[in-house]
Amino acid sequence: MDVVAYETLVPFTTKDGSTIREFIHSPAQSLAEATLKPGQSTMRHYHALSEEIYLLTAGSGTMELDGDVREVGEGDAILIPPGAWHELRAGSEGVRLLCCCVPAYRHDDTYV
Repeated sequence: MDVVAYETLVPFTTKDGSTIREFIHSPAQSLAEATLKPGQSTMRHYHALSEEIYLLTAGSGTMELDGDVREVGEGDAILIPPGAWHELRAGSEGVRLLCCCVPAYRHDDTYV
């Protein structure tokens, strides 16, 4: 059984500019926590292969997905299909979210 403790996770910056801590990275999928500081945003990007789900666990922001812009907040889940351009801008408190990618996140599948 693989059990990963949060305090053992090492943060790193992804190609889109967010800071993440990856819980699990298997050949099939990945699960990470991402954070953005107040007013910070990811670079507008897409993934050719990965489908993503964002689940906001704290804070709020503005999500743009292929030109559709919406305010999002704690408890909201967002489905991001492969090939969909997207950007998340944190609100005044910043934002924290879980991000699940299938197949697993790869820098070389991120296009800006």
